[in-house]
Amino acid sequence: MLSFFKKILFVVLVLSLFAITSFGQVKSSAYRVMLNGFLSHSVPEIDVQKAARNSSTSIFLDAREPREYAVSHISGAIPVGYDHFSLENMPVGIAPNQPIVVYCSIGYRSEKVTEKLQKAGFKNVYNLYGGIFEWVNQDLPVVNQSGLTHDVHAYDHTWGIWLKKGKKVYK
Repeated sequence: MLSFFKKILFVVLVLSLFAITSFGQVKSSAYRVMLNGFLSHSVPEIDVQKAARNSSTSIFLDAREPREYAVSHISGAIPVGYDHFSLENMPVGIAPNQPIVVYCSIGYRSEKVTEKLQKAGFKNVYNLYGGIFEWVNQDLPVVNQSGLTHDVHAYDHTWGIWLKKGKKVYK
């Protein structure tokens, strides 16, 4: 009887490990573990590859601060900020069912903005799992006012460790 329970426990552990490691399609297992513990997963999440595939039909909202957005952002993204985010400052004309992808550096600030958008009635809004760091880590392009760039605002030296590609900027 004990070996049966050990087998069940083993299967449950293997399936749990698989679920954790495949969640969000973040390439770095250490980054994935940190995100799974740090984020509350209170809103729908979208991985960067799916977000990139859907970029022509989705609105991207950047929940970072203006200095971060100025260094680089996903092409076409609309800056909405985090510290001073307000539904009153949202761009006019976004339909409640329009696909929206909200992102920040790693996904924490964008998760909170996504929660607010959901509470306001937006039905098709997602947090970009892994944020702009994972976007760049998976070789997807970012831009600034001059065009394509490798610069990425790394927030600070503690969080910047998760940005593996691109040129880290801390200003």
